[in-house]
Amino acid sequence: MKRVHVAAAVIRGVDGRILIARRPEDKHQGGLWEFPGGKVEAGEAVSVALARELEEELAIRPTASRPLIQIRHDYPDKQVLLDVWEVTAFTGEPHGAEGQPLAWVSERQLPEYEFPAANTPIVAAARLPERYLITPDGLQSAELLAGVRKALDAGVRLIQLRAPNMFDPQYRDLAVDVQGLCAGKAQLMLKGPLEWLGDFPAAGWHLTAEQLRKYAAGGRPFPEQRWLAASCHAAEELALAAQMGVDFVTLSPVQATATHPEAQPLGWDAASELLAGCNLPAYLLGGVGPSDIERAWQVGAQGVAGIRALWPDAAL
Repeated sequence: MKRVHVAAAVIRGVDGRILIARRPEDKHQGGLWEFPGGKVEAGEAVSVALARELEEELAIRPTASRPLIQIRHDYPDKQVLLDVWEVTAFTGEPHGAEGQPLAWVSERQLPEYEFPAANTPIVAAARLPERYLITPDGLQSAELLAGVRKALDAGVRLIQLRAPNMFDPQYRDLAVDVQGLCAGKAQLMLKGPLEWLGDFPAAGWHLTAEQLRKYAAGGRPFPEQRWLAASCHAAEELALAAQMGVDFVTLSPVQATATHPEAQPLGWDAASELLAGCNLPAYLLGGVGPSDIERAWQVGAQGVAGIRALWPDAAL
């Protein structure tokens, strides 16, 4: 069965809302919502196909766009490759040129709409930022909280509280404080035993590779409304993350890093190959920073994750 190549767009308005369209009832996956786009013709560049389809469907022409995520999905009757781009500027006023209903929805509202199964990772990618801050180890609580405040003021929207050398009660107390700081501003991801899940209902959870290997066979440990992530370093772990149904992953180390000097770096080429087989939003981690975000997009990543490179205190 030949895989159908489809270009699709996550279109953002100036207010940050995202444009979605409802599929006609008589089409494949009819009645469900989708990100606008259409089939890439043989020999056609994805950007050209996307511009053509958006003009035909919505009467708009993209003027600023970049790769977001690629999804390979097998339906019982069709195999598709979804080549998804984020469009942040366009000319024209979008309307359903083919009579299809449209809706502008916030990132928070996206999960309330029913999409085809292949779109689940796209919904996650559309809601996730380009930077994932991981807090540094070895700071006093006051220093760490001050750094988190600075990061939030600088626009960081996804933060992992990583404090591997703290005693459990210390970490839990700190998690309560950081969760309070993040409320309404950023998504907090915690690490620790899964027995803690019920104590922090507003937080997401970031699994270690060891936890991923231990629990993947059992599926998601909590409902889809909560963010679930996992640390991955190889194709096997990426496959386990997909099996478990996590929302996003980190892939590391891309380059040599002071946090794990003993780890063998993947390099950009190997990272790109691994991401080509991964249907999940992925942050590249290890020796990367804000200046690498565009390169990360080009190899198929959501963006970059980092400790020192993203922490607001330049003295680290």
